[in-house]
Amino acid sequence: MTQTLIRFSRVLEIVGDIMRIRLEAVGEGHSSLARFGDLAVVENADGNSSMAQVIGLDRDVVTLQVFSGTKGLSTRSTVRFLGHPMQAIYSPNILGRVFSGAGDPLDGGPDLSADPRVEIGGPSVNPMRRLLASRMIRTDVPMIDLFNCLVESQKIPIFSVAGEPYNAFLSRIGIQADADVVIFGGMGLIFDDYYLFRTAFEDAGVFGRTIMFVNQASDPVVERLLVPDMALAVAERFAVEEGKRVLVLLTDMTAFADAMKEVGVSMDQVPSNRGYMGDLYSQLARRYEKACDYKGAGSVTILSVTTMPGDDVTHPVPDNTGYITEGQFYLHNGVLDPFGSLSRLKQHVIGKVTREDHAQIMNTMIRFYSEARDAKQKQAMAFELTAHDHRLLKFGGLFRERFMDIDVSMTLEKALDLSWQTLAECFAPEELLMKQSLIDKYFPAKGKPLASSEAEA
Repeated sequence: MTQTLIRFSRVLEIVGDIMRIRLEAVGEGHSSLARFGDLAVVENADGNSSMAQVIGLDRDVVTLQVFSGTKGLSTRSTVRFLGHPMQAIYSPNILGRVFSGAGDPLDGGPDLSADPRVEIGGPSVNPMRRLLASRMIRTDVPMIDLFNCLVESQKIPIFSVAGEPYNAFLSRIGIQADADVVIFGGMGLIFDDYYLFRTAFEDAGVFGRTIMFVNQASDPVVERLLVPDMALAVAERFAVEEGKRVLVLLTDMTAFADAMKEVGVSMDQVPSNRGYMGDLYSQLARRYEKACDYKGAGSVTILSVTTMPGDDVTHPVPDNTGYITEGQFYLHNGVLDPFGSLSRLKQHVIGKVTREDHAQIMNTMIRFYSEARDAKQKQAMAFELTAHDHRLLKFGGLFRERFMDIDVSMTLEKALDLSWQTLAECFAPEELLMKQSLIDKYFPAKGKPLASSEAEA
C-alpha cells in the first residue's frame, strides 16, 4: 500500500510513550487512512523518525503508541501511516536469528529486508478445525515426562516467584524438548537472562532450530506487548506451511501484563483488579489460544513463565492464567512441586504412547511421596515411627534426590526403570498395591539390573 502523508495541526497530549494527535487530511476520505492496530512513522522536524502504532481512534483524534518514546517530538512532526499492522519476518532464513521486540535483527547477521513478512495478532484457529491432543513432547525432565506430561498443542505456564531459576529451567526444556522449532519470546529481560538463553542454546548446538524475540528491560515498554504476537505468528507459519512441531517459550507473562497495565493507565482507561485492565483475561487468552494441533500440518505448543508477586496465586495474572491454560507447573525452592503441578492433557498420552506401566508408576510414586511427607511431620513432632514410616522416609529422600531436582535429566524409560528400582529399595512387592502383571514384569529382583541398563548393555 502506498504510504500516505498526513499532517496534524497540534499535539493534543503526550503521556509517557502515548501521543494523541488531531488529523488534518490531505484530500478526501482521510478517516480510512488511520486504522486501529496499523503502524505509523512519526517524523520530527530534525529528520529523526520513530515507529508507532495506532491504539485508539475517536473521529479525527488518533492515539499513537510510540515505540522509542516521545522524547524529542514536537508539534511540527508529521505522521506517515503504513496501511498495515505490525509484521514479523518469516522465512527459513530466520532460524538461528535474534530479533528485538520490534522485529528488527539484533545479531548482526545477513540482511533480511527482502524476506517475506507475516502480520501478527491474527485470530486463533476455529476450535472445530483442531485435532485432539494426542502426542507427547519429551523434555527429559522426569517431573514433567513421568508425572505431568507436556502434550503437543498444550498451553501451560510455569508458576514461580522472583529469584527462582525459572529462566534456566525454561532454557533446559528448550534444549532438550523433541520439537522441530523452538521460538523464544523474552519480555523485560535483564541482560544476564538474555545472555543465559542465547549462550545456552548456542552451547547445546540447538541454535540452528531456534528463533529469539527479545525485549530487554531497557527497551521500550510497548515492545513487550509485541513479543508474544510476533513469536506466535511465526510459529503458526512454521506449523501450517511447513508441518513443523513448534514449541513456543515465553517469559515472563507477568511483565507482559504489567506493560499492558502501564499503557492502559496512560490512555486513562479505568483499571480493574489491582490496577490491571478489565480485559486482562481476554488479552491473555488471545495469545494462549494460539496453541493448536493443525489437521494435516504441524502443531504449536506454548510453555510460558508467570511469576507470582509475593508468591500469591490469587494475583490477577496467575489467577486469570489458570482459567485459560491446561494445567500448570509450580517451581518452588528449585524443584517442581508434584502436588501443585498439573497437566490436564496427560491422560491423552499416558499408557497410549508411553509404556504400559506409566500410569501405575506415576500414581504409586506420588502416593508414597505423600505418605513420606506425613511421616516427616510425625518425625518432626517426635512421634514414634513404625518400620513402615522409616521406609517412607527413605523413599522420600530418594524421590527428592532422583526426580525432583530440576537439574536431573533422563529419558522417560529410564525414569520409569529408576522408579521401579527406587520402590524395590524401600518396599516389598505386596506393599505397592499395583497390578500383579506389572509387578511380575518390571519389579527388579534382588541384584537384577534395570531394564534400560540391560538394553544398553
